[in-house]
Amino acid sequence: MARLPRLDLPGIPQHIVQRGNDRQPCFARDADYQQYRQELGEAALKHGCDVHAYVLMTNHVHLLLTPAEPGGASRMMQAIGRRYVACFNARYRRTGTLWEGRFKSVPVDTEGYVLACYRYIELNPVRAGMCVSSPGRQTSHN
Repeated sequence: MARLPRLDLPGIPQHIVQRGNDRQPCFARDADYQQYRQELGEAALKHGCDVHAYVLMTNHVHLLLTPAEPGGASRMMQAIGRRYVACFNARYRRTGTLWEGRFKSVPVDTEGYVLACYRYIELNPVRAGMCVSSPGRQTSHN
């Protein structure tokens, strides 16, 4: 069965989730997080996406963003994937896929939903026990 097209509309925020293949880590060291943030910044700028919130967990990524053009979010994610996966695979002398299929995206169509997504994204590392305090005053376990 053919893939259904994404709902990737300009000016409509999206909550994007991308998981590591087989729930395996997609970030192993600080350099990986830095590389992904760099790729995210460059791709967001190039493809006209405003990133409102993000969290990079050990085995998945959450983004809240608004594309300025139709298809902007998909092009941004494709650009990040191409560059980040190539760097990750080279760094760890591995081959193959890093991500579990296509990223998931959900349109965020109300103000209340936008706020709920912000909270969900910002509290994700707290719920996972990756930090010992609340957002804004986080202390990493690493």
